[in-house]
Amino acid sequence: MDNRKVVKVLTLDDFDLKGKTVFLRVDMNCPIDPETMEISGTKRIEEAIETLQSLKDAKVVVASHQGRVGNNDYTGMDRHAKVLEKLMNREIKYVEDVIGEAAQEAIRNLENGDILLLDNLRLCAEENYEFTPENAAKTIMVTRLAKLFDLCVLDSFPSAHRSHPSIVGFPQVLPACAGRIVEREVRNLDEIMTVAKAPHVIVLGGSKVPDRLEAIKLLIQNGRADHVLLTGLIGNVFMRAQARVKSSLGIKREEEVVAKAHTLIGEYPDVFATPVDIAIDKEGERVEMDVREMGKGDKIFDLGPKTVEYYSKLIAGAGTVFISGPAGFFEKENFSYGTKSLLSAVANSMATTIVSGGHLTTALKQQGLAEKINHISTAGGALVLYLTGEKLPMIKALEDARTRHQSK
Repeated sequence: MDNRKVVKVLTLDDFDLKGKTVFLRVDMNCPIDPETMEISGTKRIEEAIETLQSLKDAKVVVASHQGRVGNNDYTGMDRHAKVLEKLMNREIKYVEDVIGEAAQEAIRNLENGDILLLDNLRLCAEENYEFTPENAAKTIMVTRLAKLFDLCVLDSFPSAHRSHPSIVGFPQVLPACAGRIVEREVRNLDEIMTVAKAPHVIVLGGSKVPDRLEAIKLLIQNGRADHVLLTGLIGNVFMRAQARVKSSLGIKREEEVVAKAHTLIGEYPDVFATPVDIAIDKEGERVEMDVREMGKGDKIFDLGPKTVEYYSKLIAGAGTVFISGPAGFFEKENFSYGTKSLLSAVANSMATTIVSGGHLTTALKQQGLAEKINHISTAGGALVLYLTGEKLPMIKALEDARTRHQSK
């Protein structure tokens, strides 16, 4: 079978790229050390290189967001430019602007083979909101910049679930295609979904709770989640909903998300598994205890061994396993046990396996387990939604662009 038939979007191979000015939307949203403000993980910058090399004869304008307004990882892209320059061993032009005259002038002055990185897209207020594709095309960002480009290339799969102007606006007014990462993600995931078999075991950790709650419900309703094993902050939310964690978690809209978790447990009582034992930090030391022994001020840092054993048995009996988000503060060696153990269980299972998110991708490589996984993606929330069967805004934008292109 020709694998390219699986891809329902145009790719770089469908265009003559030489001399073209290309808007390349990537996802270089990297972890930032809050003390030094330096980039602490470069995986997503590395991923952009494959598509950039395919565009070597074009004039390329690279665009990405970094962090969210108000968060400590919200910074400019100057460090990203330096990292990319080092990784590619060539000059990367950079402009401290997104849609202003400085950015427009820098784009106009590009020559074939040049790469220009714009500043953080979210410095432009419009990029912090979601729009319909039609309204995204009318934003100042798109109306000012689109006239400078011949082609839009979307290669930011981790942001594919967002309807931001840079993702759904440009494809409305420009020819658009998938970059190498998006092309591969769509092809691999479509192939995996055609062979995925029950029982489906979903292992969820990480900290983006509201998005996950919506996705969990869709996964269950669409037959993609027979067992949902909860870890990390989302596990704490469900334990609070079960009244097993008594103290506040200190997260935004806490009562609302706990209420939603409580409703989900009530609707699907046999689907969810929550930790039975955990590890806390006492003066820098790892202390394990039963969840029932937790004191009011105790903060959960990792899973305990009984939970890992229980979850590992469910993983071993799975037909398909999807794992997204770390099980705790895995960056601290003392609290990496849960994340490492679950990844090992997934890698050594007989199931079809999908690992999602930058943190787990890093941990997999550290453990030398990457070769044992069927599909690895740095996308988190976007990949969870893709598996539910929901049409992601970026994919829909690319499919629509293909339809327009073929009708000409």
